[in-house]
Amino acid sequence: MGRSQATFGKRENEKKRLKKRQEKAEKKEERLANSSKGQGLEEMLAYVDENGNIVDTPPDPTKKKKEIPLESIRIGAIRQEDMEEEDPIRTGSVTFFNDSKGYGFIKDSVTQQSVFVHANNLGGSTIKENDKVTFEVEMGQKGPSAFNVKMAG
Repeated sequence: MGRSQATFGKRENEKKRLKKRQEKAEKKEERLANSSKGQGLEEMLAYVDENGNIVDTPPDPTKKKKEIPLESIRIGAIRQEDMEEEDPIRTGSVTFFNDSKGYGFIKDSVTQQSVFVHANNLGGSTIKENDKVTFEVEMGQKGPSAFNVKMAG
């Protein structure tokens, strides 16, 4: 009579558990060997250079610093009355337009922002890719949407 399969399975499971335990112990040893605990303060410091990038080297004290007037520093959001009134009519070029589906996108020439345009907002004219157009922007359900779109003259 042969041995039951349950005994063989138990031995295999025990071998797997021991192997996992051994691998876990090896990983723990590796982490401890590579850990950064005990490093000095100097090794953990990071600096920001004049371009806003994080670097390891401290700034050069001999380099001339640029003075910024305190009045030009603004903390918080810009108030509505402080914002400049911009021209509501913008210019841009059509980057994509699908005639069969009736929608496309216009890239604003100033902000490089992609603005959605629907065929209903073309004012009777037709546009195609790479056309120069003038348009106004309103906030739609999913973001900025162009309306009153006309060919740039």
